[in-house]
Amino acid sequence: MLPRILLKESIVAPAGFNRWRVPPASIAIHLCIGSVYAWSIYNPALTRELGVVTAASADWSLSSVVWVFSVAIVFLGLSAAVAGKWLEEVGPRAVGLTAALLWGGGYLVGAAGIATHQLWLVYAGYGVLGGCGLGLGYVSPVSTLIRWFPDRRGMATGMAIMGFGGGAMIGAPVKEALLAAFFRAPEYLGSASSVVLHTEAGRRFAETASGLREVVVASSADVASLPGGLSEGVYVVGTGSTGSAAAFLTLSIAYFVVMAVAAWSYRVPRPGWSPDGWREPEAAEAHRKMISRAHVHLDTALRTPQFYLLWIVLCFNVTAGIGVLGVAKTMMSEIFGTTLPHLVDGAFAATYVLMISVFNMVGRIAWSSASDHLGRKNTYHVFFVLGALLYVSIPFTAEAVSAAPSTTWLIVFYATTMLIFTMYGGGFATIPAYLADIFGSRFVGGIHGRLLTAWSTAGVLGPVAITHLRQRSEQAAIENLAAAVNPAAFETAFGAPVARLAELVQAKTVTVARLMEIAPAGTVDPTPGLYSTTMYAMAALLVIAFFANLAVRPVDAKHHLPD
Repeated sequence: MLPRILLKESIVAPAGFNRWRVPPASIAIHLCIGSVYAWSIYNPALTRELGVVTAASADWSLSSVVWVFSVAIVFLGLSAAVAGKWLEEVGPRAVGLTAALLWGGGYLVGAAGIATHQLWLVYAGYGVLGGCGLGLGYVSPVSTLIRWFPDRRGMATGMAIMGFGGGAMIGAPVKEALLAAFFRAPEYLGSASSVVLHTEAGRRFAETASGLREVVVASSADVASLPGGLSEGVYVVGTGSTGSAAAFLTLSIAYFVVMAVAAWSYRVPRPGWSPDGWREPEAAEAHRKMISRAHVHLDTALRTPQFYLLWIVLCFNVTAGIGVLGVAKTMMSEIFGTTLPHLVDGAFAATYVLMISVFNMVGRIAWSSASDHLGRKNTYHVFFVLGALLYVSIPFTAEAVSAAPSTTWLIVFYATTMLIFTMYGGGFATIPAYLADIFGSRFVGGIHGRLLTAWSTAGVLGPVAITHLRQRSEQAAIENLAAAVNPAAFETAFGAPVARLAELVQAKTVTVARLMEIAPAGTVDPTPGLYSTTMYAMAALLVIAFFANLAVRPVDAKHHLPD
């Protein structure tokens, strides 16, 4: 039983309340939970928690760490589906405070997992608890803002969800700064040539006055990006800190405080309230824009075809967006880093990632606001028709720049992907208003929460599809190049015949880049084409989503609640 002060009947706004006081609280919560998109900032540090300067034998692998993000997204969708109905019962303050506890508590448990080097605690904390906090924090402001802004539903949901897109833009530099501030270098024994080293079962040990101690040998490249101006050489395992645990602990407190204050400031409009001078749209206009003047119960909505059509719309739009989001930086580096190396370097790629967050955030408010005028269905038609064309254009751009390097193709690629990211963010921000138009606003928070299972599905489907398709393309490219090179040159370069290609690829000894070094003159580098299959597949998903959106019709009157 929750205290009465947390329930929605205790947070009804008084007469004369300024509705513009509500959006800042929603944006603040979404900025906090939106930092989940900056999870990759933690990956390098978490994979060298024990070695600190480079990975030690017992450190976590990158493949085991990156799935923490996927677990969090899965639990975002699952918790939102469950919490949506609870939100309608208790109101946004109780749900928002619970989100603050879970998101902050998830970071706290994650900090304990890092400090004790128990990866399961990181999964349980950040992935499960934190993921549940994401789901509750995501849905808590939606229905509230729709009720406060019935005249501008798209803009209202865009304002809230805009914060989620911008969370990484703010969170990434903050996390980088915290990791640097809490970094502590491990004990340094000297250069590799000055220390007696032994190797046992693949692990390195150094002879010291206190006996053998496990160590790592850091190269100049390993220490170049670390704070403190460290020297290459031998460092004792387990004696320093990457700063991850302390950063997690700090953020757990900061996120809890910000989210709790924001949730406490939530207010809901009194029954019958409407903005000054506003009235329900006329029947003709409502019909034209598919805006329902009735309401559908949360449980009834799940028995309508409209819910499942919109589930497909959201799932495939998100999956396609992740299709570019997951490989955007890699595409930029591989396609243009080889063809235009004087322009596309590490700094350029880093700026590109920042701009992804900017356009993702801008798209959320711009497209959702535009949907108030275009209509939700038409807005999604734009996403799918224009989006499919943009996805299909990427392979042609990559092929063109490979054949004739030019900054023109770089500009085209940059503009294409940025426009895609605006529609990726716009799809998230417009869907709550679309649901309110179709099912009415009374239960939109709960319906939206259940629809977010589409995001959980896309969070798994997208990365799996991308990885599989790219691996197939890369394997085919390697086989084609290996067949084209001189067998003698191949054996000289890799110390084994072409017949052992699969083994060499598995060990990462043979790569496309290495094969291009010995390929016959005039051989076209296949690297820009590695993403073609992925882009065509993402375009196909948008075509399917287009027809799902086309099939959306007003809900049958038999499902409407009585007045």
